[in-house]
Amino acid sequence: MHAFYIIKSLLHRHNSTQYAKIKQMETIISNNLDIFIRLSVAMLLGVILGVERTIAHKTAGMRTFGLVSMGAALFVIISEMVAKNYFGVGSVDPLRMASQVIAGIGFLGAGLIIFQEAGQRISGLTTAAGLWVSAGIGIAVGFGFFSLAIFAAVLSLFVFTILWYIEKKIKEVSQ
Repeated sequence: MHAFYIIKSLLHRHNSTQYAKIKQMETIISNNLDIFIRLSVAMLLGVILGVERTIAHKTAGMRTFGLVSMGAALFVIISEMVAKNYFGVGSVDPLRMASQVIAGIGFLGAGLIIFQEAGQRISGLTTAAGLWVSAGIGIAVGFGFFSLAIFAAVLSLFVFTILWYIEKKIKEVSQ
């Protein structure tokens, strides 16, 4: 009988520890739900743009666009958190970090643009521009401007798909 009470006591302690961990995790999630949603939406919108680039057999695809958009949102969220935590201490401006995201994406985009001397042709420009827009979408989501980000993603898909088709037809007619 004594062994039964010892086992019961051990199980009770284990369950209370496990319960405390679960409660702690619930608190973390509920306190940061807005951040999780922002990052997820930014990544999802970037991935959606990347799907089209993948279908078009371009270098940067779903993963690249998803990471760029989510990364941009992450930097905006960080800048907002820093601004809140250090309000009144010096001049903290969340827009500074957002502007640096744009500068950083320029380097990524430049790496995608390839000049082919033989044909005097530039390739990768649309994908680079798409990455730049993807970063803008991430910045919008990071600041919580979901409708702006969604509308920009829809317009980007329009450019990638419908305008590509129209451009292709114009090129065929002009030749």
